[in-house]
Amino acid sequence: MLELEPFDALALSLHHSPGIYGLLVGSGLSHAAGIPTGWEITLDLIRRLGALDGITEPDDWEAWFRNKYGKEPNYSEILDALAAKPSQRQAILQRYIEPQEGEEARRPTKAHHAIAKLVVGGAVRVILTTNFDRLIENALREAGIEPTVIASEDALAGATPLVHARCTVIKLHGDYLDTRIKNTDSELDHYSPAIDAILDEVLDNFGLVVVGWSGEWDVALRAALLRAPSRLPLSPLTSKTAYISAGAE
Repeated sequence: MLELEPFDALALSLHHSPGIYGLLVGSGLSHAAGIPTGWEITLDLIRRLGALDGITEPDDWEAWFRNKYGKEPNYSEILDALAAKPSQRQAILQRYIEPQEGEEARRPTKAHHAIAKLVVGGAVRVILTTNFDRLIENALREAGIEPTVIASEDALAGATPLVHARCTVIKLHGDYLDTRIKNTDSELDHYSPAIDAILDEVLDNFGLVVVGWSGEWDVALRAALLRAPSRLPLSPLTSKTAYISAGAE
């Protein structure tokens, strides 16, 4: 039996059956644009904690935290300690997404533009993302596509149905300019029934190409993948889910 390489098979499917795959995009895609990963933000938040104690530059911030607090660094716990309210957490995270004074603007990478080309060509119509930034939307607009963006239940209530929209971007954890973003363990451990419903719709009706997402922190999203009947018990090579490493600029 002739077996194609997984990526070759995926490319043929995208070409010959446009619109049957959606994308799941994680922080690996945004990292190439200069937006830090969750672990990099965690280390920077530890530096903030150190500054409160008058500590400036230890050799190993992770070790310093472990010695100081007697536990492993946890992004959710540290962020919650520094900012108890969602609006405060949103303000902290905004500085990691928007360029600071003297920095170059954070623009869509070649990978973002490649995704936009897939949408222009009709190969992809649905994009799920755990990212707060707007790089995907910006790349789509530069390509002449105005996406339907769902970043909250409010937006979902008035959104064009998936089957009628040219491109729908579903920001599962919210948008960085909205104080309702999800970024602590308690917030990431479940989605609302409305978000779960549209997520189930996507996972049941589309194949999935996963780009730059590890799944380590996103409990609710992992649960959605596991309960989707089309995902189990197949392996990554034989299921409708394909994983792509996205670090290219």
